[in-house]
Amino acid sequence: MILHNGPIYTMDPRLPQVRALAVAGALIAGGVDVREGDSDTVGHERIDLDGRCVLPGFTDAHVHFLDWALERTWLDLHGCRSLAEACAAVGAAADGDGWLRGKGWLEATWPDGPPHRAALDEVTGERPAALWAHDHHTLWVNAAALRAAGAEHPTGVLQEWDAWRFPVPPATSLERSQALREGMAVANARGVIGVHDFQAQDGRGLWQRYDADRRLTLRVAMSIPLAAIEAAKALELRTGFGSDLLRMGPVKAFMDGTLGSRTAWMLDGSGEQLLSEDDLADGIAEATACGLAVAVHAIGDGANRAALNAFHRTREQWQEALLRPRIEHAQCLDDADLPRFAELGVIASLQPVHATSDRDLADEIWGERATKGYRTRDLLDSGAHVVFGADPPIEELDPMAAIQAAVHRTLDEREPWHPEQRIPVADAISCHTAAAAYAVGEERRRGCLLPGLEADLVVLDTDIVAHPERIAEAGVVATMLAGRWVHGRPPW
Repeated sequence: MILHNGPIYTMDPRLPQVRALAVAGALIAGGVDVREGDSDTVGHERIDLDGRCVLPGFTDAHVHFLDWALERTWLDLHGCRSLAEACAAVGAAADGDGWLRGKGWLEATWPDGPPHRAALDEVTGERPAALWAHDHHTLWVNAAALRAAGAEHPTGVLQEWDAWRFPVPPATSLERSQALREGMAVANARGVIGVHDFQAQDGRGLWQRYDADRRLTLRVAMSIPLAAIEAAKALELRTGFGSDLLRMGPVKAFMDGTLGSRTAWMLDGSGEQLLSEDDLADGIAEATACGLAVAVHAIGDGANRAALNAFHRTREQWQEALLRPRIEHAQCLDDADLPRFAELGVIASLQPVHATSDRDLADEIWGERATKGYRTRDLLDSGAHVVFGADPPIEELDPMAAIQAAVHRTLDEREPWHPEQRIPVADAISCHTAAAAYAVGEERRRGCLLPGLEADLVVLDTDIVAHPERIAEAGVVATMLAGRWVHGRPPW
């Protein structure tokens, strides 16, 4: 198959653009040139792009995939600007059986907050309700939910480990499988060919079943929680082990909470410390001995410094093991810590859409420290390896929105927030493609459109490299995974 007559960007600086792209089986082929007047080459399907743009397929480097897939059908409270609005929305959805599940509320925007179980009780009656905050670090439940769980709580608002351990009945096997299948189709329709999955529980068995049944339409690097490291050690699992589409990713650890829940661990001592520097260093050493890379959730400047310190203390071990550690989010960085990512070789896993959705909250809670938040340009300029994701279900799985947020630092009519952190569109695309492949040690297999690499690509109806001002209006026409169209098979 030969794609031609449109801009084709390889995302490799040595050969940034080609006139035509040949795909042979699952790989990009070389040695093809397409000129005006050539007759069709025997055995080759020629696809006229008619001006459409080709890029490597996108990878979302931080997802909680099954949670996102399941929550697509939940009550969405994202647009509620007050406690009264949220309760009205809950009340309108309260009829029915079983648990009422919701997501997306943000107390910081409510002039009549805070949330309380009594407010839910008034609109839900005896139907158990469990509503996750926007950041999924706070859970709001009613009295019926507490009774069903055999628990007591004065406000019904639980945070961090208390929230994550609250026994909300899980989805059935059929519901999980259907959600995963539909979620993959949505991801493919948005140009996504890969995810780094940080699903806390469930999901891993489903990925394995879909891979065994040859139903995967994504490349998946699946993480495991730090608490499961003993099980991984017993099974001798290593980062990178797996099949062509499904591989072991890193061990996931948590240093702190979030901005929205006001539990980010800051250098001034505020926030919540979920893991100490010493505990993380011990965890890194143990994981490294098993051949497992470590990815650490760190939001506040205190959490990021502690995480970088722990990686520094264990540097010889993970470097010798050829592992690539990463810090997830890295939202607030002190000036002294920013260059340490490049110096140590720690990957910064960022979510550009957080900067656009958190801007008001960051200004309110962090004040002047907000200038040290979401430092995409600073990290890239420092030489750090940077990858992009969206953190679904916190934000929607949509690489085009992430690219727009990184390039323009706004997703609405407002002026860019800290425009000095804007980056070129080519860098934003690379963070979703070549850099994402590097983060999981697959840069020699995929991430760029070069001969011998996997034929993972996306076709857009707009050349966003030449026209970054048109990112918001660009649409995905087709997506290819390993030489197979998984969305939008031509003719278009």
